[in-house]
Amino acid sequence: MTEPRRKLRLGELLVQQGLLSLDQLRIVLTEQKRQNVPIGRLMVSLGFVSEDVIRDVMAQTIGQESVDLAHVVIDAEALALVPEEFARRNRVLPIAYDNETRVLTLATTDVFRVVVLDQLRATLGGRVELRTMLATEAQIEESIDRFYGFELSVDGILEEIETGEIDYQSLQAAEGEYTQPVVRLVGALLVDAVKRGASDIHFEPEYAFLRIRYRIDGVLETIRSLHKTYWPGIAVRVKVMSGMNIAETRAPQDGRVSMNISGRPIDFRVSTQPTIHGENIVLRVLDREKSIISLDRMNLGSSAREKLLLMLARPEGILIVTGPTGSGKTTTLYSLLAQVNDETVNIMTLEDPVEYPVTMMRQTSINESAKMEFANGVRSIMRQDPDIILVGEVRDHETAEMAFRAAMTGHQVFTTLHTNSALGAFPRLLDIGIPPDIMAGNIIGVIAQRLVRVLCMHCKQPYAPTLEEQRLIVQPVEKLYRPVGCSHCNGKGYRGRTAVMEILVMDGEIDELVARRATARELRTAAIARGFRPLADEAMARVIDGTTSLVEIARSVDLTGRHN
Repeated sequence: MTEPRRKLRLGELLVQQGLLSLDQLRIVLTEQKRQNVPIGRLMVSLGFVSEDVIRDVMAQTIGQESVDLAHVVIDAEALALVPEEFARRNRVLPIAYDNETRVLTLATTDVFRVVVLDQLRATLGGRVELRTMLATEAQIEESIDRFYGFELSVDGILEEIETGEIDYQSLQAAEGEYTQPVVRLVGALLVDAVKRGASDIHFEPEYAFLRIRYRIDGVLETIRSLHKTYWPGIAVRVKVMSGMNIAETRAPQDGRVSMNISGRPIDFRVSTQPTIHGENIVLRVLDREKSIISLDRMNLGSSAREKLLLMLARPEGILIVTGPTGSGKTTTLYSLLAQVNDETVNIMTLEDPVEYPVTMMRQTSINESAKMEFANGVRSIMRQDPDIILVGEVRDHETAEMAFRAAMTGHQVFTTLHTNSALGAFPRLLDIGIPPDIMAGNIIGVIAQRLVRVLCMHCKQPYAPTLEEQRLIVQPVEKLYRPVGCSHCNGKGYRGRTAVMEILVMDGEIDELVARRATARELRTAAIARGFRPLADEAMARVIDGTTSLVEIARSVDLTGRHN
Protein backbone atom coordinates (compact mmCIF):
# COMPACT_ATOMS: atom_id res chain seq x y z
CA MET A 1 0.00 0.00 0.00
CA THR A 2 1.45 3.34 -1.02
CA GLU A 3 2.06 5.94 1.66
CA PRO A 4 -0.35 8.91 1.37
CA ARG A 5 1.32 12.01 -0.06
CA ARG A 6 2.08 14.56 2.66
CA LYS A 7 0.02 17.70 2.20
CA LEU A 8 2.18 20.71 1.34
CA ARG A 9 1.92 23.39 3.99
CA LEU A 10 1.98 26.98 2.75
CA GLY A 11 3.85 28.29 5.81
CA GLU A 12 6.66 25.74 5.40
CA LEU A 13 6.97 26.54 1.70
CA LEU A 14 7.36 30.25 2.41
CA VAL A 15 9.97 29.56 5.13
CA GLN A 16 11.89 27.26 2.73
CA GLN A 17 12.02 30.03 0.13
CA GLY A 18 13.13 32.64 2.66
CA LEU A 19 9.92 34.66 2.29
CA LEU A 20 8.80 34.07 5.89
CA SER A 21 10.84 33.69 9.09
CA LEU A 22 10.19 30.91 11.64
CA ASP A 23 9.15 33.55 14.18
CA GLN A 24 6.57 34.91 11.76
CA LEU A 25 5.27 31.39 11.06
CA ARG A 26 4.82 30.75 14.81
CA ILE A 27 2.88 34.03 15.17
CA VAL A 28 0.62 33.07 12.24
CA LEU A 29 -0.05 29.56 13.63
CA THR A 30 -0.86 30.98 17.10
CA GLU A 31 -3.24 33.54 15.56
CA GLN A 32 -4.85 30.86 13.39
CA LYS A 33 -5.84 28.86 16.47
CA ARG A 34 -7.48 31.98 17.92
CA GLN A 35 -9.21 33.29 14.79
CA ASN A 36 -9.81 30.12 12.74
CA VAL A 37 -9.24 31.83 9.36
CA PRO A 38 -7.19 30.55 6.38
CA ILE A 39 -3.45 30.79 7.02
CA GLY A 40 -2.79 32.68 3.75
CA ARG A 41 -5.27 35.42 4.64
CA LEU A 42 -3.69 35.77 8.11
CA MET A 43 -0.18 36.20 6.67
CA VAL A 44 -1.45 38.99 4.43
CA SER A 45 -3.41 40.79 7.19
CA LEU A 46 -0.36 40.67 9.51
CA GLY A 47 1.75 42.19 6.73
CA PHE A 48 4.27 39.32 6.58
CA VAL A 49 3.75 38.62 2.85
CA SER A 50 1.60 40.04 0.06
CA GLU A 51 -1.27 38.18 -1.60
CA ASP A 52 0.73 38.20 -4.85
CA VAL A 53 3.58 36.28 -3.14
CA ILE A 54 1.17 33.61 -1.81
CA ARG A 55 -0.46 33.30 -5.23
CA ASP A 56 2.87 32.89 -7.03
CA VAL A 57 4.33 30.42 -4.48
CA MET A 58 1.23 28.22 -4.67
CA ALA A 59 1.26 28.41 -8.47
CA GLN A 60 4.95 27.37 -8.64
CA THR A 61 4.41 24.50 -6.21
CA ILE A 62 1.55 22.93 -8.12
CA GLY A 63 2.92 23.78 -11.56
CA GLN A 64 0.07 26.15 -12.45
CA GLU A 65 -0.05 29.57 -14.07
CA SER A 66 -0.95 32.57 -11.94
CA VAL A 67 -2.59 35.80 -13.05
CA ASP A 68 -2.61 39.38 -11.76
CA LEU A 69 -6.17 40.55 -12.41
CA ALA A 70 -5.13 44.20 -12.17
CA HIS A 71 -3.60 43.86 -15.62
CA VAL A 72 -6.34 41.79 -17.31
CA VAL A 73 -8.95 43.11 -19.73
CA ILE A 74 -12.00 40.89 -19.20
CA ASP A 75 -13.78 39.31 -22.18
CA ALA A 76 -17.52 40.15 -22.18
CA GLU A 77 -18.31 36.85 -23.93
CA ALA A 78 -16.62 34.92 -21.12
CA LEU A 79 -18.63 36.85 -18.49
CA ALA A 80 -21.87 35.99 -20.27
CA LEU A 81 -21.13 32.24 -19.99
CA VAL A 82 -20.85 32.16 -16.18
CA PRO A 83 -23.79 33.38 -14.05
CA GLU A 84 -22.86 36.04 -11.47
CA GLU A 85 -24.36 34.06 -8.59
CA PHE A 86 -22.18 31.02 -9.46
CA ALA A 87 -19.05 33.20 -9.79
CA ARG A 88 -19.66 34.87 -6.40
CA ARG A 89 -20.49 31.68 -4.52
CA ASN A 90 -17.46 29.77 -5.84
CA ARG A 91 -15.04 32.71 -6.18
CA VAL A 92 -14.25 32.12 -9.84
CA LEU A 93 -13.92 34.80 -12.51
CA PRO A 94 -14.21 34.13 -16.25
CA ILE A 95 -11.38 35.99 -18.00
CA ALA A 96 -11.42 34.96 -21.66
CA TYR A 97 -13.23 32.71 -24.12
CA ASP A 98 -11.74 31.41 -27.36
CA ASN A 99 -14.48 30.71 -29.94
CA GLU A 100 -12.29 28.48 -32.09
CA THR A 101 -10.93 26.15 -29.41
CA ARG A 102 -13.94 26.65 -27.09
CA VAL A 103 -11.64 27.14 -24.11
CA LEU A 104 -12.94 29.24 -21.21
CA THR A 105 -10.17 30.67 -18.99
CA LEU A 106 -11.08 31.07 -15.32
CA ALA A 107 -9.30 32.82 -12.46
CA THR A 108 -9.76 30.92 -9.18
CA THR A 109 -8.29 30.81 -5.68
CA ASP A 110 -7.88 27.00 -5.85
CA VAL A 111 -7.29 25.11 -9.12
CA PHE A 112 -8.14 21.75 -7.53
CA ARG A 113 -11.85 22.47 -6.98
CA VAL A 114 -12.96 19.57 -9.16
CA VAL A 115 -16.61 19.65 -8.01
CA VAL A 116 -16.99 23.36 -8.84
CA LEU A 117 -15.42 22.87 -12.27
CA ASP A 118 -17.67 19.86 -12.96
CA GLN A 119 -20.72 21.91 -11.95
CA LEU A 120 -19.70 24.66 -14.35
CA ARG A 121 -19.14 22.16 -17.19
CA ALA A 122 -22.64 20.80 -16.55
CA THR A 123 -24.10 24.35 -16.54
CA LEU A 124 -22.40 25.03 -19.88
CA GLY A 125 -23.68 21.74 -21.33
CA GLY A 126 -20.21 20.16 -21.54
CA ARG A 127 -19.44 22.01 -24.75
CA VAL A 128 -16.65 24.14 -23.29
CA GLU A 129 -13.17 23.19 -22.08
CA LEU A 130 -12.03 24.91 -18.86
CA ARG A 131 -8.57 26.33 -18.19
CA THR A 132 -7.76 27.58 -14.68
CA MET A 133 -5.29 30.18 -13.40
CA LEU A 134 -4.52 31.10 -9.80
CA ALA A 135 -5.49 34.58 -8.58
CA THR A 136 -5.80 36.27 -5.20
CA GLU A 137 -9.14 36.18 -3.38
CA ALA A 138 -9.34 39.98 -3.00
CA GLN A 139 -8.72 40.53 -6.73
CA ILE A 140 -11.36 37.96 -7.74
CA GLU A 141 -14.00 39.50 -5.45
CA GLU A 142 -13.17 43.01 -6.63
CA SER A 143 -13.28 41.94 -10.29
CA ILE A 144 -16.63 40.16 -9.91
CA ASP A 145 -18.05 43.37 -8.42
CA ARG A 146 -16.48 45.53 -11.08
CA PHE A 147 -17.41 43.50 -14.12
CA TYR A 148 -20.80 42.08 -13.19
CA GLY A 149 -22.22 45.51 -12.21
CA PHE A 150 -22.90 46.86 -8.75
CA GLU A 151 -25.18 49.88 -8.92
CA LEU A 152 -28.49 48.01 -8.66
CA SER A 153 -28.42 47.66 -4.90
CA VAL A 154 -28.36 51.46 -4.41
CA ASP A 155 -31.37 51.84 -6.72
CA GLY A 156 -33.14 48.97 -4.97
CA ILE A 157 -32.67 50.53 -1.53
CA LEU A 158 -33.88 53.96 -2.72
CA GLU A 159 -36.96 52.35 -4.25
CA GLU A 160 -37.55 50.44 -1.02
CA ILE A 161 -37.43 53.65 1.05
CA GLU A 162 -39.72 55.51 -1.37
CA THR A 163 -42.32 52.78 -1.99
CA GLY A 164 -42.08 50.71 1.15
CA GLU A 165 -41.37 47.65 -1.02
CA ILE A 166 -38.51 45.43 0.09
CA ASP A 167 -35.68 44.53 -2.26
CA TYR A 168 -35.18 40.95 -1.05
CA GLN A 169 -31.96 40.51 -3.00
CA SER A 170 -30.19 43.26 -1.06
CA LEU A 171 -31.66 41.93 2.20
CA GLN A 172 -29.80 38.64 1.70
CA ALA A 173 -26.46 40.46 2.07
CA ALA A 174 -26.61 40.35 5.88
CA GLU A 175 -29.00 40.22 8.77
CA GLY A 176 -29.49 42.54 11.74
CA GLU A 177 -28.77 46.12 10.84
CA TYR A 178 -29.57 45.44 7.18
CA THR A 179 -33.25 45.74 8.09
CA GLN A 180 -32.54 49.51 8.29
CA PRO A 181 -32.62 50.84 4.69
CA VAL A 182 -30.54 53.96 5.54
CA VAL A 183 -27.78 51.79 7.02
CA ARG A 184 -27.74 49.75 3.81
CA LEU A 185 -27.91 52.88 1.65
CA VAL A 186 -24.78 54.42 3.24
CA GLY A 187 -22.93 51.09 3.00
CA ALA A 188 -23.96 50.66 -0.64
CA LEU A 189 -22.83 54.22 -1.50
CA LEU A 190 -19.41 53.65 0.12
CA VAL A 191 -19.00 50.34 -1.73
CA ASP A 192 -20.18 51.95 -4.97
CA ALA A 193 -17.62 54.78 -4.59
CA VAL A 194 -14.75 52.33 -3.97
CA LYS A 195 -15.77 50.19 -6.97
CA ARG A 196 -15.79 53.25 -9.23
CA GLY A 197 -12.32 54.24 -8.02
CA ALA A 198 -13.46 57.47 -6.31
CA SER A 199 -10.92 59.32 -4.15
CA ASP A 200 -13.54 61.43 -2.32
CA ILE A 201 -17.28 61.24 -1.60
CA HIS A 202 -19.17 64.53 -1.13
CA PHE A 203 -22.57 64.73 0.60
CA GLU A 204 -23.75 68.29 -0.15
CA PRO A 205 -27.11 69.51 1.24
CA GLU A 206 -28.90 72.22 -0.77
CA TYR A 207 -32.17 74.03 0.05
CA ALA A 208 -34.48 71.20 -1.09
CA PHE A 209 -32.22 68.26 -1.98
CA LEU A 210 -29.01 66.39 -1.18
CA ARG A 211 -26.33 66.16 -3.88
CA ILE A 212 -23.90 63.21 -3.78
CA ARG A 213 -20.71 63.64 -5.80
CA TYR A 214 -17.65 61.42 -6.29
CA ARG A 215 -14.21 62.68 -7.27
CA ILE A 216 -13.05 60.18 -9.89
CA ASP A 217 -9.66 60.63 -11.58
CA GLY A 218 -9.43 64.11 -10.05
CA VAL A 219 -12.77 65.37 -11.44
CA LEU A 220 -15.99 65.73 -9.42
CA GLU A 221 -19.15 64.24 -10.91
CA THR A 222 -22.70 64.13 -9.55
CA ILE A 223 -23.81 60.55 -8.90
CA ARG A 224 -27.16 61.08 -7.12
CA SER A 225 -29.56 63.80 -6.14
CA LEU A 226 -31.84 62.75 -3.26
CA HIS A 227 -34.69 64.54 -1.52
CA LYS A 228 -33.66 66.53 1.56
CA THR A 229 -35.63 64.14 3.82
CA TYR A 230 -32.92 61.49 3.33
CA TRP A 231 -30.14 63.68 4.70
CA PRO A 232 -30.69 63.59 8.53
CA GLY A 233 -30.66 59.77 8.54
CA ILE A 234 -27.62 59.52 6.25
CA ALA A 235 -25.70 62.17 8.25
CA VAL A 236 -26.37 60.41 11.58
CA ARG A 237 -25.32 57.05 10.10
CA VAL A 238 -22.02 58.47 8.75
CA LYS A 239 -21.30 60.13 12.11
CA VAL A 240 -22.02 56.93 14.07
CA MET A 241 -19.73 54.92 11.76
CA SER A 242 -16.88 57.44 12.11
CA GLY A 243 -17.16 57.88 15.88
CA MET A 244 -18.39 61.50 15.86
CA ASN A 245 -20.76 63.27 18.23
CA ILE A 246 -24.20 63.03 16.56
CA ALA A 247 -25.62 65.83 18.71
CA GLU A 248 -23.01 68.36 17.52
CA THR A 249 -24.15 69.99 14.27
CA ARG A 250 -22.74 73.52 14.57
CA ALA A 251 -19.00 72.79 14.81
CA PRO A 252 -16.71 70.97 12.34
CA GLN A 253 -15.77 67.40 13.27
CA ASP A 254 -13.28 64.77 12.02
CA GLY A 255 -13.53 61.00 12.14
CA ARG A 256 -12.42 57.77 10.51
CA VAL A 257 -14.17 54.63 9.20
CA SER A 258 -12.47 51.30 8.44
CA MET A 259 -14.33 48.81 6.26
CA ASN A 260 -13.54 45.65 4.35
CA ILE A 261 -14.63 46.13 0.76
CA SER A 262 -13.91 43.66 -2.04
CA GLY A 263 -11.91 41.52 0.37
CA ARG A 264 -9.46 44.24 1.39
CA PRO A 265 -9.40 46.93 4.11
CA ILE A 266 -10.46 50.42 3.04
CA ASP A 267 -10.28 53.47 5.33
CA PHE A 268 -12.40 56.60 4.99
CA ARG A 269 -11.32 59.90 6.54
CA VAL A 270 -14.49 61.82 7.36
CA SER A 271 -14.90 65.58 7.76
CA THR A 272 -18.05 67.60 8.55
CA GLN A 273 -18.51 71.32 7.92
CA PRO A 274 -21.63 73.31 8.98
CA THR A 275 -23.23 75.22 6.04
CA ILE A 276 -26.42 77.29 5.68
CA HIS A 277 -28.39 74.22 4.50
CA GLY A 278 -27.01 71.75 7.05
CA GLU A 279 -23.81 69.79 7.55
CA ASN A 280 -21.63 69.14 4.52
CA ILE A 281 -19.81 65.79 4.83
CA VAL A 282 -16.79 64.74 2.77
CA LEU A 283 -15.18 61.29 2.97
CA ARG A 284 -11.64 60.78 1.67
CA VAL A 285 -11.24 57.19 0.41
CA LEU A 286 -7.92 55.71 1.53
CA ASP A 287 -7.38 52.54 -0.46
CA ARG A 288 -3.99 51.15 0.50
CA GLU A 289 -3.81 48.57 -2.29
CA LYS A 290 -4.33 51.17 -5.01
CA SER A 291 -2.35 53.96 -3.44
CA ILE A 292 0.88 52.28 -2.40
CA ILE A 293 2.22 50.82 -5.61
CA SER A 294 5.71 49.71 -6.58
CA LEU A 295 7.90 51.77 -8.90
CA ASP A 296 7.43 49.07 -11.56
CA ARG A 297 3.68 49.75 -11.65
CA MET A 298 3.96 53.56 -11.82
CA ASN A 299 4.28 53.51 -15.64
CA LEU A 300 7.42 55.64 -15.57
CA GLY A 301 9.85 55.87 -18.45
CA SER A 302 13.16 54.00 -18.05
CA SER A 303 15.13 57.23 -17.59
CA ALA A 304 12.78 58.52 -14.83
CA ARG A 305 12.92 55.16 -13.04
CA GLU A 306 16.74 55.12 -13.21
CA LYS A 307 16.90 58.64 -11.74
CA LEU A 308 14.59 57.66 -8.84
CA LEU A 309 16.64 54.53 -8.05
CA LEU A 310 19.84 56.60 -8.21
CA MET A 311 18.39 59.05 -5.66
CA LEU A 312 17.23 56.22 -3.36
CA ALA A 313 20.78 54.80 -3.40
CA ARG A 314 22.13 57.96 -1.69
CA PRO A 315 22.64 57.09 2.02
CA GLU A 316 21.78 60.53 3.43
CA GLY A 317 20.14 63.78 2.39
CA ILE A 318 16.67 65.17 1.67
CA LEU A 319 14.43 64.02 -1.16
CA ILE A 320 11.65 66.55 -1.86
CA VAL A 321 8.39 65.92 -3.73
CA THR A 322 6.57 69.09 -4.81
CA GLY A 323 3.25 69.87 -6.44
CA PRO A 324 -0.18 71.33 -5.69
CA THR A 325 -2.76 69.68 -3.39
CA GLY A 326 -4.09 66.44 -4.87
CA SER A 327 -1.14 65.84 -7.20
CA GLY A 328 -0.24 62.49 -5.58
CA LYS A 329 2.80 63.64 -3.55
CA THR A 330 2.06 61.33 -0.59
CA THR A 331 1.41 58.38 -2.92
CA THR A 332 4.78 58.90 -4.64
CA LEU A 333 6.58 59.16 -1.28
CA TYR A 334 5.01 55.92 -0.07
CA SER A 335 5.85 54.17 -3.34
CA LEU A 336 9.49 55.26 -2.91
CA LEU A 337 9.49 54.13 0.73
CA ALA A 338 7.97 50.76 -0.28
CA GLN A 339 11.05 50.31 -2.50
CA VAL A 340 13.39 50.47 0.53
CA ASN A 341 11.07 49.10 3.26
CA ASP A 342 12.50 45.87 4.68
CA GLU A 343 13.76 44.44 7.96
CA THR A 344 17.21 46.02 7.65
CA VAL A 345 16.02 49.65 7.95
CA ASN A 346 14.02 51.60 10.51
CA ILE A 347 11.58 53.91 8.71
CA MET A 348 9.80 56.49 10.88
CA THR A 349 7.11 58.86 9.61
CA LEU A 350 5.47 62.03 10.86
CA GLU A 351 2.23 62.86 9.06
CA ASP A 352 -0.86 65.06 9.35
CA PRO A 353 -2.62 62.62 9.69
CA VAL A 354 -1.36 59.08 8.89
CA GLU A 355 -3.35 58.08 5.79
CA TYR A 356 -2.05 54.60 4.99
CA PRO A 357 -0.94 52.32 7.84
CA VAL A 358 2.02 50.28 6.53
CA THR A 359 3.59 47.30 8.24
CA MET A 360 7.20 47.76 9.52
CA MET A 361 7.01 51.58 9.34
CA ARG A 362 6.72 53.46 12.63
CA GLN A 363 4.03 56.03 11.80
CA THR A 364 3.05 59.01 13.93
CA SER A 365 0.19 61.49 13.45
CA ILE A 366 0.66 65.16 14.25
CA ASN A 367 -1.29 66.00 17.40
CA GLU A 368 -1.41 69.67 18.41
CA SER A 369 -3.15 68.95 21.73
CA ALA A 370 -0.28 66.64 22.77
CA LYS A 371 2.35 69.22 21.67
CA MET A 372 3.43 66.97 18.81
CA GLU A 373 3.96 69.10 15.71
CA PHE A 374 6.41 68.53 12.89
CA ALA A 375 9.48 70.19 14.44
CA ASN A 376 9.08 68.54 17.87
CA GLY A 377 8.19 65.27 16.17
CA VAL A 378 11.41 65.21 14.12
CA ARG A 379 13.39 66.03 17.27
CA SER A 380 11.93 63.04 19.16
CA ILE A 381 12.16 60.70 16.14
CA MET A 382 15.91 61.43 15.95
CA ARG A 383 16.25 59.70 19.35
CA GLN A 384 14.53 56.55 17.98
CA ASP A 385 17.51 55.34 15.90
CA PRO A 386 15.89 55.89 12.48
CA ASP A 387 17.50 55.22 9.10
CA ILE A 388 14.82 56.95 7.02
CA ILE A 389 12.49 59.74 8.17
CA LEU A 390 9.35 60.85 6.33
CA VAL A 391 8.22 64.37 7.28
CA GLY A 392 4.72 64.87 5.84
CA GLU A 393 5.26 68.49 4.84
CA VAL A 394 7.81 71.27 5.34
CA ARG A 395 5.67 74.32 6.20
CA ASP A 396 7.83 76.55 8.36
CA HIS A 397 11.41 77.44 9.30
CA GLU A 398 11.56 75.20 12.38
CA THR A 399 10.38 72.06 10.55
CA ALA A 400 12.72 72.73 7.60
CA GLU A 401 15.65 73.31 9.97
CA MET A 402 14.98 70.02 11.80
CA ALA A 403 14.62 68.11 8.49
CA PHE A 404 17.97 69.45 7.24
CA ARG A 405 19.59 68.71 10.61
CA ALA A 406 18.39 65.09 10.30
CA ALA A 407 19.84 64.90 6.77
CA MET A 408 23.17 66.35 7.94
CA THR A 409 23.46 63.73 10.70
CA GLY A 410 23.37 60.81 8.26
CA HIS A 411 19.67 60.13 7.67
CA GLN A 412 17.61 59.86 4.52
CA VAL A 413 14.72 62.34 4.79
CA PHE A 414 11.65 62.29 2.54
CA THR A 415 9.29 65.27 2.52
CA THR A 416 6.83 67.36 0.48
CA LEU A 417 6.83 71.07 -0.32
CA HIS A 418 4.25 73.31 -1.99
CA THR A 419 5.91 74.71 -5.11
CA ASN A 420 4.98 74.60 -8.80
CA SER A 421 8.23 73.15 -10.16
CA ALA A 422 11.34 71.26 -9.09
CA LEU A 423 13.55 74.36 -9.46
CA GLY A 424 11.00 76.36 -7.46
CA ALA A 425 11.97 74.36 -4.34
CA PHE A 426 15.15 76.43 -3.82
CA PRO A 427 13.55 79.91 -3.61
CA ARG A 428 10.76 78.40 -1.44
CA LEU A 429 13.29 76.95 1.05
CA LEU A 430 15.17 80.25 0.97
CA ASP A 431 11.90 82.02 1.77
CA ILE A 432 11.31 79.63 4.72
CA GLY A 433 14.77 80.58 6.02
CA ILE A 434 17.19 77.82 4.96
CA PRO A 435 20.59 79.29 3.93
CA PRO A 436 21.83 78.32 0.42
CA ASP A 437 25.04 76.77 1.75
CA ILE A 438 22.95 74.39 3.94
CA MET A 439 20.79 73.41 0.92
CA ALA A 440 23.87 72.66 -1.19
CA GLY A 441 25.08 69.13 -0.58
CA ASN A 442 22.12 68.08 1.56
CA ILE A 443 19.37 67.79 -1.06
CA ILE A 444 19.39 64.44 -2.92
CA GLY A 445 16.87 65.56 -5.52
CA VAL A 446 13.54 67.23 -6.20
CA ILE A 447 10.52 65.65 -7.91
CA ALA A 448 7.72 67.90 -9.20
CA GLN A 449 4.61 66.09 -10.32
CA ARG A 450 1.04 66.38 -11.61
CA LEU A 451 -1.63 63.73 -12.07
CA VAL A 452 -3.24 63.48 -15.52
CA ARG A 453 -6.10 61.26 -16.66
CA VAL A 454 -5.26 58.34 -18.95
CA LEU A 455 -7.22 57.93 -22.22
CA CYS A 456 -9.48 54.88 -22.26
CA MET A 457 -7.67 52.25 -24.33
CA HIS A 458 -10.98 50.93 -25.70
CA CYS A 459 -12.31 54.12 -27.28
CA LYS A 460 -9.50 56.69 -27.74
CA GLN A 461 -9.58 58.07 -31.28
CA PRO A 462 -6.61 59.13 -33.43
CA TYR A 463 -6.74 62.45 -35.31
CA ALA A 464 -4.37 64.72 -37.23
CA PRO A 465 -3.15 67.61 -35.03
CA THR A 466 -4.05 71.19 -35.99
CA LEU A 467 -1.41 73.79 -36.84
CA GLU A 468 -1.72 75.34 -33.36
CA GLU A 469 -1.28 71.91 -31.71
CA GLN A 470 1.79 71.23 -33.90
CA ARG A 471 3.34 74.49 -32.66
CA LEU A 472 2.75 73.42 -29.05
CA ILE A 473 4.22 69.95 -29.61
CA VAL A 474 7.27 71.47 -31.39
CA GLN A 475 8.37 68.16 -32.98
CA PRO A 476 6.38 66.92 -36.03
CA VAL A 477 3.81 64.18 -35.29
CA GLU A 478 1.29 62.54 -37.60
CA LYS A 479 -1.44 61.77 -35.08
CA LEU A 480 -2.64 62.52 -31.55
CA TYR A 481 -5.49 60.90 -29.61
CA ARG A 482 -8.72 62.37 -28.24
CA PRO A 483 -11.27 61.01 -25.71
CA VAL A 484 -14.53 59.53 -27.06
CA GLY A 485 -16.37 57.65 -24.29
CA CYS A 486 -17.64 54.05 -24.10
CA SER A 487 -19.07 51.53 -21.63
CA HIS A 488 -15.59 50.71 -20.27
CA CYS A 489 -14.97 54.30 -19.08
CA ASN A 490 -18.60 55.22 -18.26
CA GLY A 491 -18.71 57.53 -21.28
CA LYS A 492 -15.87 59.76 -19.98
CA GLY A 493 -13.15 58.88 -22.46
CA TYR A 494 -10.61 58.53 -19.62
CA ARG A 495 -9.90 55.70 -17.22
CA GLY A 496 -7.40 56.01 -14.37
CA ARG A 497 -4.62 58.55 -13.80
CA THR A 498 -0.87 58.57 -14.14
CA ALA A 499 1.85 60.79 -12.70
CA VAL A 500 3.85 63.15 -14.91
CA MET A 501 7.14 63.99 -13.19
CA GLU A 502 10.11 66.28 -13.67
CA ILE A 503 13.05 64.87 -11.72
CA LEU A 504 16.02 67.02 -10.72
CA VAL A 505 18.96 64.93 -9.50
CA MET A 506 21.42 67.08 -7.55
CA ASP A 507 25.15 66.95 -8.30
CA GLY A 508 28.26 69.01 -7.50
CA GLU A 509 27.71 71.71 -10.12
CA ILE A 510 24.02 72.31 -9.31
CA ASP A 511 24.92 72.37 -5.57
CA GLU A 512 27.52 75.06 -6.32
CA LEU A 513 24.96 77.15 -8.26
CA VAL A 514 22.46 76.84 -5.37
CA ALA A 515 25.17 77.82 -2.82
CA ARG A 516 25.92 81.06 -4.69
CA ARG A 517 22.22 81.90 -5.23
CA ALA A 518 22.27 81.48 -9.01
CA THR A 519 19.26 82.74 -10.97
CA ALA A 520 16.44 80.40 -12.00
CA ARG A 521 17.63 80.62 -15.63
CA GLU A 522 21.19 79.55 -14.73
CA LEU A 523 19.89 76.62 -12.68
CA ARG A 524 17.53 75.55 -15.46
CA THR A 525 20.27 75.70 -18.13
CA ALA A 526 22.67 73.65 -15.98
CA ALA A 527 19.96 71.09 -15.11
CA ILE A 528 18.87 70.62 -18.75
CA ALA A 529 22.51 70.09 -19.73
CA ARG A 530 22.50 67.18 -17.25
CA GLY A 531 19.43 65.48 -18.70
CA PHE A 532 16.70 67.27 -16.73
CA ARG A 533 13.38 67.34 -18.65
CA PRO A 534 10.91 70.07 -17.64
CA LEU A 535 7.34 69.09 -16.71
CA ALA A 536 5.90 70.45 -19.98
CA ASP A 537 8.27 68.23 -22.02
CA GLU A 538 7.46 65.14 -19.91
CA ALA A 539 3.73 65.86 -20.30
CA MET A 540 4.03 66.33 -24.05
CA ALA A 541 5.84 62.97 -24.34
CA ARG A 542 2.72 61.38 -22.75
CA VAL A 543 0.52 63.10 -25.36
CA ILE A 544 2.70 61.91 -28.25
CA ASP A 545 2.75 58.28 -27.06
CA GLY A 546 -1.07 58.30 -26.78
CA THR A 547 -1.26 57.95 -22.98
CA THR A 548 -3.34 61.12 -22.59
CA SER A 549 -4.77 64.02 -24.60
CA LEU A 550 -3.48 67.54 -25.18
CA VAL A 551 -6.63 69.00 -23.56
CA GLU A 552 -6.03 66.97 -20.38
CA ILE A 553 -2.36 68.01 -20.18
CA ALA A 554 -3.25 71.70 -20.64
CA ARG A 555 -5.61 71.40 -17.62
CA SER A 556 -2.77 70.73 -15.19
CA VAL A 557 0.55 71.66 -16.84
CA ASP A 558 1.68 75.10 -18.06
CA LEU A 559 2.44 74.78 -21.79
CA THR A 560 2.71 78.50 -22.58
CA GLY A 561 6.50 78.47 -23.00
CA ARG A 562 6.51 75.72 -25.63
CA HIS A 563 5.66 77.64 -28.83
CA ASN A 564 8.46 77.34 -31.38
